[in-house]
Amino acid sequence: MKKHFYVYVLQSEKDSNFYVGVSTDLLQRLQQHQNGEVVSTKNRLPLTLVYWEGCLNQADATRREKYLKSSWGEALHKKSIKELSHGVKGMAAK
Repeated sequence: MKKHFYVYVLQSEKDSNFYVGVSTDLLQRLQQHQNGEVVSTKNRLPLTLVYWEGCLNQADATRREKYLKSSWGEALHKKSIKELSHGVKGMAAK
């Protein structure tokens, strides 16, 4: 069975900043983040998973991670998250 790679974006509820990462086991990695086991995010808890996508190989996942960490990618996921949150609020009002 072929291994898949997951690119994910977390948002800190403490400071609203984003963290972008790659993992082959998304659920386990999220648990590590939430348990404070990841140095980059342990002081920014709690975290919310705001985006993830699957990739068929590591090269694609790494390329996508780099893009999401770039200024263009960061602007894209900030805009997407804002639009999604407005959509959810708009649906609740109906």
